[in-house]
Amino acid sequence: MTNNISEPKLFRLVDANLNRLKEGIRVIEDINRYLFDNETLCKELKTLRHLATVEDYPLFLSHRDIQNDVLKTSTASEKRRDDISAILLANYKRAQEAARVLEEAFKLIDSDKSEDFKTVRYRLYALEQENLKGMNL
Repeated sequence: MTNNISEPKLFRLVDANLNRLKEGIRVIEDINRYLFDNETLCKELKTLRHLATVEDYPLFLSHRDIQNDVLKTSTASEKRRDDISAILLANYKRAQEAARVLEEAFKLIDSDKSEDFKTVRYRLYALEQENLKGMNL
């Protein structure tokens, strides 16, 4: 790598955002599975979760540093959701933002994988619009 960021810090960034992306997608998937019985959407979300898998995951995991995370405490807005649509919206945004970070980070690691995260991000934008259409936001 030809930058000023050490690999352990970059790998820590990747690990955190892989978790954030997959967790966000899982929340959306489970709401659509168990509350809305939406098999089609769930299958697509599952496909996106699998696309968001990386080789050498143990390498990224080995750089996890929860003890030194300066923002691990929840904000007030993270502690409260008014309804299911608010939970869905928050998790779509969480997953989209994480996909964007991964897209950028992987430009330094593996440009093909960067494109996978771009695909995930854009697909999440479309699914969000479809899934939240008609909900009271």
